Amino acid sequence: MTRRIFHVDMDAFFAAIEQLRRPHLRGKPVVVGGSGNPHSRGVVSTASYEARAYGIHSAMPLRVAYRKCPKAIFLPVDFDAYVASSRRIMAILRSYTPLVEPLSLDEAFLDVSARPEPPRALAETIRGAITAQTGLTASIGIGPNKLLAKIASGLHKPNAVTEITAETAPQMLRDLPATVLWGIGPKTGARLEAALGVRTVGDLERVSLEALQDLLGPRWGESLYHVCRGEDDSPVVTDWEPKSLSRETTYQSDVRRRDKIVETIRELADDVVGELRGEGYRGRTITLKIRYHDFQTHTRAQTLEQSTDDPETIRHMAIALLDRFTLDRAVRLVGVRVSGLAKSAAATPETSSPPPSTG
Repeated sequence: MTRRIFHVDMDAFFAAIEQLRRPHLRGKPVVVGGSGNPHSRGVVSTASYEARAYGIHSAMPLRVAYRKCPKAIFLPVDFDAYVASSRRIMAILRSYTPLVEPLSLDEAFLDVSARPEPPRALAETIRGAITAQTGLTASIGIGPNKLLAKIASGLHKPNAVTEITAETAPQMLRDLPATVLWGIGPKTGARLEAALGVRTVGDLERVSLEALQDLLGPRWGESLYHVCRGEDDSPVVTDWEPKSLSRETTYQSDVRRRDKIVETIRELADDVVGELRGEGYRGRTITLKIRYHDFQTHTRAQTLEQSTDDPETIRHMAIALLDRFTLDRAVRLVGVRVSGLAKSAAATPETSSPPPSTG
């Protein structure tokens, strides 16, 4: 049976939620990121389509976004509100199929191969249900696999349904930039262009398997050889186990005082422990990340004999790792990560909270 995969991608999710909560912001350039202060450190999490018209995009420094559009409305990230909306959306998706693979708060894959409806009609139904129940809009890509469904969802945003079939894939992919494909980011794209003259998917398809393997190695080269032809057999995964949980923060002004850094580590460790317990995990390896003012970044890690979710143990270990850094420069960023995760044997109301939906 031919698979039918949907990729549901919410439109400008964070910004759209803010515009929904504040109707007077509709139609205006809205930028969500950091503390909402465009003159402070931080990056854009989401920009409304009105803001994107000024060249503002995700991961752009807030200060750059402000220079591009001083009249934009800058708002802080309200993670709790976005998680709540994500939960509602994922519940809607699961009402149509149990085969839902969340990728983030605002996007997910669905395997709807068992549904009797024509795929486009079903996608329009799901899109309408999301808008009716949440007031938000989504773009849905349809494809015979996850790769083509994801590419399709981005072709005609916002608020659209787009389908790529096995038959139409060669023509629809040919002139798209090679960076739409999995495994090709800006650096790899530049490398492919410099070495092989590849700019588009069509250019990549004309490159031999041997040439790709010579440039990128046997496994990666073979992967791109198939991906550029729209080939992907990865399943929709409904049970996903995280490899680590982490928190980090960037100081508004570089910090030299050790006691201030210790305070930050303690807070971050407590946040990670809260998520560990909420998700029902224990961890064995604690990692401390320090980024200095010159952007040099270093990590130090320690592995315990047994996994734990004990806040005092994780907090103490993370602070102790600070002694393995040379604090001879101002610090810009601090992060704490717990990895080597395993499911807790049991969760009790005293030590656990309901797991948040991460979309």
